[in-house]
Amino acid sequence: MPASAKPNGFGEDEPLSGRINYNEVPKTEAQEWGCCTYLLVFLSYLLVVCTFPFSLAYTLRMVKEYERAVIFRLGMLLSGGAKGPGLFFILPCIDNYVKVDLRTVSFDVAPQEILTKDSVTVAVDAVVYYRVFNPTVAITNVVDVQKSTKLLAATTLRNCLGTKTLAEVLSDRENVSTHMQSVLDDATDPWGVKVERVEMKDVRLPVQLQRAMAAEAEAAREARAKVIAAEGEQNSSRALKEAADVMLESPMALQLRYLQTLNTISAEKNSTIVFPLPLNLLENISYFKKE
Repeated sequence: MPASAKPNGFGEDEPLSGRINYNEVPKTEAQEWGCCTYLLVFLSYLLVVCTFPFSLAYTLRMVKEYERAVIFRLGMLLSGGAKGPGLFFILPCIDNYVKVDLRTVSFDVAPQEILTKDSVTVAVDAVVYYRVFNPTVAITNVVDVQKSTKLLAATTLRNCLGTKTLAEVLSDRENVSTHMQSVLDDATDPWGVKVERVEMKDVRLPVQLQRAMAAEAEAAREARAKVIAAEGEQNSSRALKEAADVMLESPMALQLRYLQTLNTISAEKNSTIVFPLPLNLLENISYFKKE
């Protein structure tokens, strides 16, 4: 296996990015067995042979495709790494094993009260997805992988969001989540844990801040509405001026418009009484006034 890759538990390699390969269990003095250890192992094998085939009920164990078994012999980690999937063999009285689930696990990070960079208090909760890529390290290096990852995720959430402003938290969630995932992955790598994804679920603001932001948004909408209404008035007045210029060039157009208006009024069911008045009469009246 190259020094720049590490197995992810499913036969695939992942880049280490300069990290230590924790999959290789170092040989310690505890793994150098003494005479008593060899004697106990010999007696255990003898017990298995003497009670065969009944001993198979205890010595043969099975783990599923998504599980691995970490075996300890007389309290010492057995060389060869985790066993599985399928059947594996243990010795009676001196061997015990721990099953490790390699599937992706998700958990919710409890809402955290966070003070942002611009001194705004917000409550943020998130969800974290992780999996164990090295069962041996996950058992030997940390007491409870899930509990430790939960506590670290809560602390990382507070630390990362404390360096962001409220605007960045609300508008740049993807980059914030990616940064948190990278920090968590680096911290949990010595535990044999791979953090796959971190997502912020909800950002709750104080009630007073919500009211202030709502008032600001309402004022901005009203300002835009007034600008749009003013532009509409300007466009309509320009259109009316062009229509008046066209009607001035053709006197019959004004008469036709007058008849169209009468038709529109008569089509409505109302009590309006309209007295048609010829336009020529109005022109004659204006002519007599000038004289």
